[in-house]
Amino acid sequence: MKELSSYLGVSPCTVYRLVENQEVPFIRRKGLGLRFHREAIEEWLKQGSAKQSPVFEALLNVDLSLEAYDKLFLKGGVKVLPKGKIWNYPFGSVILRLGKSGNERWHIYYRVDGKRVRKAVKGAFSRADALKVLQVEVADAFRGKHGFSGAYEPVIFEKFAVEFIEKYSKLNKRKNSVRSDKNGLQNLNAFFGKKALDAITPRLVEGYKATRKLKVSNASVNREITLLKTILNTAVLWEIIPKNLIAGKRVRRLEEPNRGMRILTPEEASRLIDGADKGLQPFLIIALQTGMRRNEILSLGWKDIDFASHEIRVDAETSKSKKERFVPMNPLVEAVLFALPKTSPQFIFLNKATGSYIKDIKTAFRTACRKARIKGLRVHDLRHTAATWMVEDGVDIVTIKEILGHASLETTQRYCHPNREAKHRASMKLAERLKPRKMDILEDRQAIEGVVGIQSAGLS
Repeated sequence: MKELSSYLGVSPCTVYRLVENQEVPFIRRKGLGLRFHREAIEEWLKQGSAKQSPVFEALLNVDLSLEAYDKLFLKGGVKVLPKGKIWNYPFGSVILRLGKSGNERWHIYYRVDGKRVRKAVKGAFSRADALKVLQVEVADAFRGKHGFSGAYEPVIFEKFAVEFIEKYSKLNKRKNSVRSDKNGLQNLNAFFGKKALDAITPRLVEGYKATRKLKVSNASVNREITLLKTILNTAVLWEIIPKNLIAGKRVRRLEEPNRGMRILTPEEASRLIDGADKGLQPFLIIALQTGMRRNEILSLGWKDIDFASHEIRVDAETSKSKKERFVPMNPLVEAVLFALPKTSPQFIFLNKATGSYIKDIKTAFRTACRKARIKGLRVHDLRHTAATWMVEDGVDIVTIKEILGHASLETTQRYCHPNREAKHRASMKLAERLKPRKMDILEDRQAIEGVVGIQSAGLS
C-alpha cells in the first residue's frame, strides 16, 4: 500500500478509496490483505491515458469548498512558521510568507521524480488560488511522467522558431540581427526542425556540431548553437517547456582560432583603394577616415550628412550602442561624399534592385584585397586601422572612444594597436628626454648625445 501511494504520489487514503471504487487493479488474498502488481498498475496507467486519471479527479474537483478539501486531504493542520504558515497535502504544500511590508506572498512546493520544486504563485490573493495552481502543476507532472495523451503536446522546433522570430527576435533585436537569426534558423531547422523542444539533448547537439563543422567555420557553428540556446531559453521563459537541456556548459563551444586584428599601413590602404571598384572606393575611404562600422556606413542617408557642421550623424537605430552620435568629417570624406551621385533622395549607397541600401560588399571587398595583394583582411579591420592611426597620431583615447562610439575605454583600448615602428618612435622619445651629464659606461656627454643622434637618425 505504501509503495503504491508513493509511486502514484498520493496518500494511502486515496489508494484505499480507489480500491473501494474498484478503479485501480488489485488482488485481495486471505491473510495477506491487498496486493498490487507493477505490471497491472502500469497497464492501468496506460489505459487511463485517454481519460482523466482517477487519482487526480478529487484533486482537481473545484466544487469542493476549501474547508471540505482540507478535511479530506490536509495533513496535520496548518503549521505556523516564524514568518508565515504552511499547509501540507499528500501531493505538495501551500506556503504563506509575509514580506517586510506585511504583504502576503503565496508559494507552492512539490516533488517531481525526487526533485523539489518551489515556486511563487504570482497574482494569488488567497490560499485557494495557490492550491488550485498546485493541483494543476502536480497533475500535469503526473500525466507527463506516465505518458497520458492529451496532457502534454510536444512543441516542434520549427513551429516555435517562427513564433520566436515574430515575438522575440523582431521585437528585441535590430534588423541585421533578425536577418542573422533567420539565416541561422535555416540550418537549425534542417537538423532539429521535426524535434520536440524538450527532446533537444546535448548528445543531439554534438551530432549537429560534428556535421556543421565539416561545412563552415567553428565560429559559425558557435553562433548557431548560441541561437539554439536562446530559442530554448525563451521557450522556458514563456513556460512552453520546463527545462532547457543544453543550457549553460552542457554543450561546449568549439575552439576558435585567436585571429589577430589586421592593421593596414598607409601604403597598403592606398593599394586597397586603388584595387577597389568605383562603387566600393567611397566606402573604404569613409571607413578608414571615420572608423565607422560597416552597417553604419552602408545605411547612411543624405539626411545624416551635415556639410555645414562637418559631421555625420549615426542614428540610434543603427548604432551598436543604441545611442545617437556625431562623427567628424575631414575634407577628404567631405570631398568623396560631395562627389557621389545622388541617385536616391534617401540612401547614399543605394541598391537599385531592392530600393534599399546595399547590405553585402563581401565579393567586391575580396576582389579589392586580391588585386592589392593583401591577405587576411576583414572589413571590420578598417575600423581597427582607423583607431590605430589616430593613436599613432597622438589623439587622446577619450576622443577616439567618442568617435568610434564605444561604451567604455576598455573596448577602445582593444581596438588600438600601435605598430612596431610607432613603438620604436616612442622608445626614441624616451631616449631624447634622458641626457645625464655623466655615466660610467659612457665616457662623456658627447658620446651620449652621439648615441641618441644615431638612433634618432635611424628612424627619421
